[in-house]
Amino acid sequence: MFDLVNAFLPNVMEVVANEFFRSGMAYIGAGIAVLTGFGTAIGQGIAASKAVEAVGRQPEAAGKITSTMLIGQAVAETSALYGLIIAFILTGK
Repeated sequence: MFDLVNAFLPNVMEVVANEFFRSGMAYIGAGIAVLTGFGTAIGQGIAASKAVEAVGRQPEAAGKITSTMLIGQAVAETSALYGLIIAFILTGK
């Protein structure tokens, strides 16, 4: 595979070894990693809206619904935090 790439693109290895290319790719990766926050925000918003609907239908179960929703949102938030940590790691290189 390496010989095939080297035959068609002889200057690939010079570009990959360039420190600016590596840092640029790290910044692009960090930007993609931060995008995990958008999915998390949408998911948490949907979960909160469904919890409010459930409390509206059964007000006597408000405590149980709220605690379940908060646990679910805490678990969902971890994916955004992982994305943020990955972004910090990539920008530090």
